[in-house]
Amino acid sequence: MTTPRRLFGTDGIRGTANTDPMTAETALRLGQAAGLLFTRGSHRHKVIIGKDTRLSGYMIEPALTAGFIGAGMDVTLAGPLPTPAIAMLTRSLRADLGVVISASHNPYEDNGIKLFGPDGFKLSDETEAAIEALMASDLSGRLAAPADLGRASRLEDAAGRYIEGAKATFPRGRRLDGLRIVIDCANGAAYRVAPAVLWELGASVIPVGVAPDGFNINRGCGSMVPEALCAQVLEQGAHLGIALDGDADRLLLADEHGELVDGDQILALIAGSWAEAGRLDGGGVVATVMSNLGLERFLAGRGLALHRTRVGDRYVAERMRQGRLNVGGEQSGHVILSDFATTGDGLVAALQVLAVLVAEGRPASEVCRVFDPLPQLLRSVRFQGASPLGQDPVRRAIRDAEAKLAGTGRLLIRESGTEPVVRVMAEAEDRAEVQRIVDGLCEVIAAAARASETGAAAARASETGSAASRPSETGDAAARAPGKAPAVGASDPGLAPACGLVRESAEAGAPTGSP
Repeated sequence: MTTPRRLFGTDGIRGTANTDPMTAETALRLGQAAGLLFTRGSHRHKVIIGKDTRLSGYMIEPALTAGFIGAGMDVTLAGPLPTPAIAMLTRSLRADLGVVISASHNPYEDNGIKLFGPDGFKLSDETEAAIEALMASDLSGRLAAPADLGRASRLEDAAGRYIEGAKATFPRGRRLDGLRIVIDCANGAAYRVAPAVLWELGASVIPVGVAPDGFNINRGCGSMVPEALCAQVLEQGAHLGIALDGDADRLLLADEHGELVDGDQILALIAGSWAEAGRLDGGGVVATVMSNLGLERFLAGRGLALHRTRVGDRYVAERMRQGRLNVGGEQSGHVILSDFATTGDGLVAALQVLAVLVAEGRPASEVCRVFDPLPQLLRSVRFQGASPLGQDPVRRAIRDAEAKLAGTGRLLIRESGTEPVVRVMAEAEDRAEVQRIVDGLCEVIAAAARASETGAAAARASETGSAASRPSETGDAAARAPGKAPAVGASDPGLAPACGLVRESAEAGAPTGSP
């Protein structure tokens, strides 16, 4: 049985910078524990560290570096680079570990740490639990002796290595000459490399979100604010717009009319193109329970399977490895193409879409509209304290909603892995029915959350009053302050257009309700 994880969520450790758990102290401890766990064999061990453009990266990076050096690992610093670039460099440099300092789509106030193994894949739940256990133990006798401390150096050509790697995924002999492309880098990790790749392949590039100042990552730009991309595409008369998030592991597209193209459509386009070319492995695609039923029907019509997992791109990657499939992703824009990368890579996925545009010579509005999605609505309900999903009124409302959708659609309800939020999503042929179901469920869940918080507040007040009336060991009145809720980040970028509801079982995140 896996030990429960306290620090790690669905995508590493994340929180408000300089507030537990996203502190220099935690980063130092994490570096020590992960360094010890991945010190295997007698060779000189190495970790590569990259980051996005948040101000707090200057705090987290040296703390992690000190931790790894104290564990006897050499540290290679890559500077601001996309998450997939660090995954790629971990393998190409034969590093024992890769680390990305980023909170992805969250605002600058947040930061995060995610780890990659020597194979370039994100760590498993079991490995993360083992790191947490080490962090909680006494490491004083296990750290490196003075003569065995690691060293730190900077990889000066890190950006150039990724640029060439990304360009190599574009079909040989094809060029982007004549295409006007808006690339929105969210003032994040790809602000230098993404425009360079497109320009070197021949495109006329209109860069947006390429002036990071430590505070403006994801602010009014990037995949979190796709309206900005759509406006730029129309204003510039571009053929295609590409929006990345803060660490560039996901993307959204906009066609020449400024209409958005989500991750499901991108998956369908790439899978269909690769299937025709005989390049699609495993006879299908991996996606999460959030993907639209329209994608599943599109693939089924071509004799291809859709394998669903719980939400989280690393679960998609794990399923791809298990089934030897080479295309997978999430509706939110994580697209994993294992022929080229071990994790989501927004730029590489965009290049595969551009390859189809060039080959077919048709506009993006035609090429990227692969299937008609079912009406789908996704909403979020924030809560404090205990989850409201276990309360009887919520359970009854979920059963009623499932009965209404039986045989006609899907209902998905889940708690976020990165913040205290319940996601509520429904899809069916009848748009009005979907709206009624999601709105009704969100109201019930919100009411349950308010009732729970009111009760908890009353209990805290009573407890505080009781403590104040009791003499302490020193004879002074003692009052216990109510606990502080953990810091949380911004909403999942994949949920930006709406809020969401998803209920998953313990078995691989299988949804309840009709298929």
